[in-house]
Amino acid sequence: MNVTWFVIFFAVLLWSAVHPKDCFTWFLEVFPALAAFVVLVATRRRFPLTRLSYGLILIHSIILMVGGHYTYAEVPLFNWIRDAFEMGRNNYDKVGHLAQGFVPAVVIREIIIRLRLVSGRRWTHFFVVATCLAVSAFYELIEWWVAVLAGASSEAFLGTQGYAWDTQSDMAMALVGAVLALVLLGRIHDRQLAALPGSAVEKPSP
Repeated sequence: MNVTWFVIFFAVLLWSAVHPKDCFTWFLEVFPALAAFVVLVATRRRFPLTRLSYGLILIHSIILMVGGHYTYAEVPLFNWIRDAFEMGRNNYDKVGHLAQGFVPAVVIREIIIRLRLVSGRRWTHFFVVATCLAVSAFYELIEWWVAVLAGASSEAFLGTQGYAWDTQSDMAMALVGAVLALVLLGRIHDRQLAALPGSAVEKPSP
C-alpha cells in the first residue's frame, strides 16, 4: 500500500458517498471495502501483501463503490450494454461476483503459500477455490438475511432483477473468477511472493 493506493481508494470512496442512489444500499455495498481497508492497515507492517494483491483489492473496492453509488442494477455503462445488445438485465452485478472470486483467490493463495498451510500446488488450488466458493455462499446468506430483516428496502442490494437463478449464477461467476485468477496470475504472483523480504518461496524459472 502506498500513497497512490490511498488517494485512489479515498477519492472513489468520497465520490461514491456523494448523493448515492440509496444510502442504505450504499452502506451495504461499500462496507466490505471499508472492512478490508481496516484489515490491510492493521496488518501492513507484520504481514504486508504483494503489489498484485494490493492492486486487486483496490480494483475490487472500486467495483463495490461504483455498485454502491448507483446500485448494481443501475450502473449507467451496463444499462447501455443491456440496451445495445438487447439483454434482459443490467449485468454489473456479475462483474462484482466475478471479482468476488478472482480477487480473494490471489489473497487466499498468498496466505496459504506464505503460512505453508497446505503442501503442493494442487492442494493449494483446491483450498483456494473451495474458500472462494465458501465466501461467495456466505455472501449469498448475508443477502438473504438482509432481505428478511429489511424487507422491500433490500431490493436494490439484492439486485436480482427478477432473475430466478441469480444466487446460483452469482456463485458460478465467483467460481469462474477464482479459477481464472489461478490460471492467469499464478506465475506473476509466484515471482512477487519470491521477491518479498525474507520469503522462502522459490522464484519460478521464466
